[in-house]
Amino acid sequence: MQISLKWINELINIEKIQLDELIEKLTLGGFEVEEILEVEINNKKQLTLDISATANRSDSLSIQGISNEIATLLDKDPRILTYTTNNLNWKQKIENLSRTVENKNDCSTFLSVIVENLTDTRSPRWMKEKLISSSITPNDNLLDYQNYILLETGYPFSVYDFDKLSNHLNDSKFRLSISNSTNNQKFLASNDLNYQLDDSILLIKANDLSIGIAGIIESKDFSYSKFTNSLLIEGSIFNASKIRQQSRTLGLRTDRSARYEKSLKNTYLIDSLYRLISLFRINNPNLICKIHTVSQIEEQTSKFISLRYQTINEILGPIKKINEIEVDYISPKIVTSYLKRLGFKFLYNEFELTWEVQIPHLRTDDITREIDLIEEIGRLHGFNNFLTTLPKIKTIGNEDLSYKTRKKVTSCLLNLGLNELIHYSVVNETTKNTIQLINPLLSDCSNLRASLLPNLIKTVQDNLKQGNLTIEGFEYGHVFSGNIEKEFEEKEFVAGIFSGNKTKLMRVENPKTFIWLEAKGKIEQFFKQLNLLIYWENPLSSRNDNILHPYRSSEVYLINGEKVGKFGQLHPILANRLIFPSEIYLFEFDLKVIQNQIQKNKLIIYKEYALYPKIIKDLSFIIRQEIPFTKLKELLYLNGTQFLSEINLLDEYRGQSIPDKHTSLCLQLIFQSNQKTLQNKEIENIISNLQFVLTNKFDAIIRN
Repeated sequence: MQISLKWINELINIEKIQLDELIEKLTLGGFEVEEILEVEINNKKQLTLDISATANRSDSLSIQGISNEIATLLDKDPRILTYTTNNLNWKQKIENLSRTVENKNDCSTFLSVIVENLTDTRSPRWMKEKLISSSITPNDNLLDYQNYILLETGYPFSVYDFDKLSNHLNDSKFRLSISNSTNNQKFLASNDLNYQLDDSILLIKANDLSIGIAGIIESKDFSYSKFTNSLLIEGSIFNASKIRQQSRTLGLRTDRSARYEKSLKNTYLIDSLYRLISLFRINNPNLICKIHTVSQIEEQTSKFISLRYQTINEILGPIKKINEIEVDYISPKIVTSYLKRLGFKFLYNEFELTWEVQIPHLRTDDITREIDLIEEIGRLHGFNNFLTTLPKIKTIGNEDLSYKTRKKVTSCLLNLGLNELIHYSVVNETTKNTIQLINPLLSDCSNLRASLLPNLIKTVQDNLKQGNLTIEGFEYGHVFSGNIEKEFEEKEFVAGIFSGNKTKLMRVENPKTFIWLEAKGKIEQFFKQLNLLIYWENPLSSRNDNILHPYRSSEVYLINGEKVGKFGQLHPILANRLIFPSEIYLFEFDLKVIQNQIQKNKLIIYKEYALYPKIIKDLSFIIRQEIPFTKLKELLYLNGTQFLSEINLLDEYRGQSIPDKHTSLCLQLIFQSNQKTLQNKEIENIISNLQFVLTNKFDAIIRN
């Protein structure tokens, strides 16, 4: 929004305020000054500021609004505009008129007036100058009045030629209403463009005539001209999201719709209408006005928020002083003065140091909590006037399990030679499992993905077309399933694709691709790194999968029976269609299932890297077959001291030299310490103890 400093100075005296100081106050107050412009008017240059306000400060999007804000920041008294209301005593009439409830959610306030005896539609010179100062080109007609009132008060009004309207009405009784259009309805707008409407578009109707699209644009058929003698002026408060949706649907955005999209309150709507009529009276002293329609006047309910002095100090902290040795805070007296400057009504309890603050109707959207009031106090005092100190943190935050799990899974997949890929969560494919977006931003991305695999295959396809080698990668992402109206489910998965050539041991060897069992072993290695036990099943459901091979695919289950995902070779028909190598393998696992199992097992995802060398020893013995290997490992870990870090099965033998119902095991024992270098004698003593335990516990026969 561009505002003229000369115009602002008419409402609040800022002549003695330096421009840099004003800009700094506005910036620290939450209003960014984008640019300083010089506008030439009548051979004189005027300074204009291009100011952007935050979306929640719709009350400041006008000359009057920004002037009030500047007055608050500078602790000055603004000049409140008062308008001539002779023969326009409408407030009492409005209150006495009946209120109908129509389109309550889309329109909170709807009123109109009829203006007659309009003889001169030209705009005054001073009005043109102010429009120019705001980078608006004057038209010397009624449009100048509309633009001016929008700039000054922030309220948009629609203006129609009432004579044209009356000539098209068959019924002598004139009724104004709001209703939805019909599908495929044609509408000729005042910009000379035809629009095809659907039943979501709100229309302003005079009896059965569509005279305007609510909050956006008027009809061409009822537009005013310089010969217009009677006007219908409509002023309403429309729902911001509704106007935004209509503008996006029609591909049409006007000054009116842009203002409605910022959200409006009806606080000064009637006063702004007074102002517009008074401007018309400048060149039309015999103007006759009468109110026509009043509907759904929104009641301004009071909202109260408790403000505590202790909380203010905790949030804002100490203030800067000349002598910063002593720590001081904002006094309750200063807080009270800031609330008065903001125009807030309040009750102050000096014993409990609390304020019960009544929030003005204009600020109910941006001030909803105690913290919002504290922000206002900080804004007026200047956040730069508070001491900047780092907060005192009593506890140190820890990484949550989901983040740890993701890091560990990423590390394991990178170790397998896969690269991380990223794709959009929206796709163009439409299947029975995909969920369609109601209002997609892109026409070619109109569905939520039901699987991560199609995007991975597309990436490989694009790289092969460019002559690159097959991409081996993985991706984290959310997948969506179900019916959005009844049951909707969102899960996070990790999926991957790989083929790859095995490492050549000799130069003369030809490169060889993974076979099914080798690719399956790669997945088993992945889960082994996560310390998770799995098993495989090939259900009939996989036969119906159009991505995975019907006989070289499997579902993967954790040892507790919970399904974790699927793995398989690319379907040969799909591979042939895409001109892919046949030995391409894909997987897709539920990340939440993996995380839950890790949490349930209370497994350590990361452990400290040992700086001292390992000592590896073999232990061979004969033991009964009925003894579970897990129980055997548990006993060895229990008696192997903290230095026994790993146990691996090297060999198992049953033969003639082995007693019946017995087996010979050879275990690899790995010893390592994080504090010192282990000695062989120390390890030999531990192994001797383990041999003794095995002999006594399981009647094991130690082999040399």
